[in-house]
Amino acid sequence: MTARPRLVLLFGAVLTALLAVLGADTQDRLANGGYTADGTEAARAGTLLADRFGAGTADLVLLVRAEGGIDSAPARDQGRRLAQQVARADGVTSVRAYWTAARPARSALRSADGGAALVAVDLAGADRQEAATARELAPSLTGRRGALTVSATGPAQVTVEAADTSRRDLLRAELIAAPVILLILVLALRSWTAALLPVVIGVIAVVGTIALLRLLTYAMPVSVFALNLASALGFGLAVDYGLFLVTRFREELGGGAGVREAVARTTRTAGRTVLVSACTVALSMAALLVLPLPFLRSMACAGMAVALLAAAAATVVVPPLLMLLGERIGRHGRPDSPRWRALARSVTRRPAAYGAGCALLLVLLAVPFGHARFGLTDERTLPADAQAHATAREIRERFAAPAERNLTVVLPRPAAAAALTRYEREIRELPSVAKVTRTTQTPRIPQTTQTTQTTRTTQATWSTRATRATRTEAPGGRGTLLTVTGPSDPQSPATQRLVSDLRSVAAPGPALVAGRAAELADTKDAVADRLPLAVGVAVLTTWIMLFLLTGSVLLPLKALLVGALSLTASFGVLVHVFQDGHLRDALGGFTVTGTLDLTMPLLMAAIAFGLAIDYEIFLLSRVREHWLRGYGNREAVVEGVARTGRLISTAALAVAVVTGALAASELTVLKLLGTGLAIAVLIDATLVRGILVPACLTLAGRANWWVPAPLARLHARVGISEGGDGHGDAKEADTDASAVSPGMDNTPTPRARSAP
Repeated sequence: MTARPRLVLLFGAVLTALLAVLGADTQDRLANGGYTADGTEAARAGTLLADRFGAGTADLVLLVRAEGGIDSAPARDQGRRLAQQVARADGVTSVRAYWTAARPARSALRSADGGAALVAVDLAGADRQEAATARELAPSLTGRRGALTVSATGPAQVTVEAADTSRRDLLRAELIAAPVILLILVLALRSWTAALLPVVIGVIAVVGTIALLRLLTYAMPVSVFALNLASALGFGLAVDYGLFLVTRFREELGGGAGVREAVARTTRTAGRTVLVSACTVALSMAALLVLPLPFLRSMACAGMAVALLAAAAATVVVPPLLMLLGERIGRHGRPDSPRWRALARSVTRRPAAYGAGCALLLVLLAVPFGHARFGLTDERTLPADAQAHATAREIRERFAAPAERNLTVVLPRPAAAAALTRYEREIRELPSVAKVTRTTQTPRIPQTTQTTQTTRTTQATWSTRATRATRTEAPGGRGTLLTVTGPSDPQSPATQRLVSDLRSVAAPGPALVAGRAAELADTKDAVADRLPLAVGVAVLTTWIMLFLLTGSVLLPLKALLVGALSLTASFGVLVHVFQDGHLRDALGGFTVTGTLDLTMPLLMAAIAFGLAIDYEIFLLSRVREHWLRGYGNREAVVEGVARTGRLISTAALAVAVVTGALAASELTVLKLLGTGLAIAVLIDATLVRGILVPACLTLAGRANWWVPAPLARLHARVGISEGGDGHGDAKEADTDASAVSPGMDNTPTPRARSAP
């Protein structure tokens, strides 16, 4: 790479250009959804409702208002014509309108005041195709239509508006973050030339990730928010890795090395740490793959890709750039920070007091997390004035029993009248049940046309229900649907208990419960079942990577515990702000639902934990380097903090700017994610890296470097070390930390510590 730097850079530029062309239309191939678990009872019930009974959740819902009432002659005439127009549109499989529906179903489609009605539209295809149909159809149907005024909502319309808002947010975030980050880098590195290196890393990482996401859409659905994550995390890691490499290169130049030698040492030391960091971040994101939520899996793929590509760009492209730029990168300033050194000395003199105080503060920040409530994202993630949000809110206010308030018990097989009556009576007696409506009908089965089959084989879908198409009567008996109206909030604890109570009532045959509340209950259960495995994957892989880097048993465990405490503190702040609604106006306003979206804390945990370990690796690599050079434990800690404090705080500030730009999003889910990540990295880079970690390292003393002999021999063979002077690996190869005398001296020894 350094022998022919211009050729390497030319190849990198050409490859990046090709990837940019490949990923040009990625945005159009992304979907919104995947927030509920696959294969649950609620998912199976939803499939039965949609495909056998034609009574599933509508993809597009039109709210029709009539000045003279929906039963006036003009409203009836124009309402029928509207329903016919919708039914004739391409991509529409069925329509249920107030003016054309059978009498038993009409009451649910009429507002309590008689001034509005609903048109429920089912669309063909997967979520992405449904959204494409809604994008074309809704503008031609909404607005003023004679005596009627029409607006749209429903999952497909929410997807359309969320995608448009996400695209605007991505552009706004880049316009806000890019100049601020560049300014931070220029101030930190005191060189425009040096400041451009992290930007190059970020561009390559993000462009490559977008191209990979486009390819991934052919195998699985990819969230529309994956681009926002790739952009924020890609540039955040680029700043981390760029700062680390440039700082190390300058340090080597300042030590008297020539440009070629400085590049070689930087690649061998800092470059190795960058690779460890990227692998750790990627493995942290990989833990999301075991969770049964398609949304999180797609975001995990985006996070893994951008982390690995950022490391690849940092280790492949930056060394040739350093070779060509050479002295123009500069030898500015001293490699350490006097302020961070002073803080580290103060903390290491009284580690117990500082450590306990910092831990107590983090615990206090974490307290609100104790009453956290989790829900599913819906149209309320959109701005309050967005059409889909405002229309859904009006439906809740004007209709006696909006669909989201209902739970549906599906009995697909015929049952005796007496048994059904008993079952219905027992359901009516359950707490929180306001109304029960029984519908008995002949089940239907889908007969999918060739066109729809082609769509299903070439396009991945978030949805657990099958693609709808033309249906014919099924031979055989009749099924029963019981529509249960419960509490007004489908995500409230009372509704969640109602789901459990419904499932505990003995039914006259197989019975499945469908509805928004059932989806939430099943998704929470599915996540709870797989969460220990996800945590186990993250913990085990992180411990292994940190052990390979440090050769210590205790340091990886300390990093995991401190990371968990820091994350919990960040979650507590999120509950206080987003669930409880404090500081709402300071963040530009959002709809307070009384819950946190279930997926966002999980996604935030994976990203923030990866970034925390990223900073831990930078710090520990320097502490260990000075330890191997013969410094005492406490002085090694001071040197590690002094040499990485400014770097980590600058990187964290840049990451906070990138992720914090998402806090300006109009989408609550992105606002929550961006705010949470900004808080997490700032807490970690200041309180945790500046106080808690140095205090813990000082208190542990020689135990930091203890390792059983078998693991010491394993680390000697496969371990990863910066070895600051180029000989660290050889010196420690046969060293059992139990035989080393770390001591607590504060005077650095000029010679490297030799193996016993």
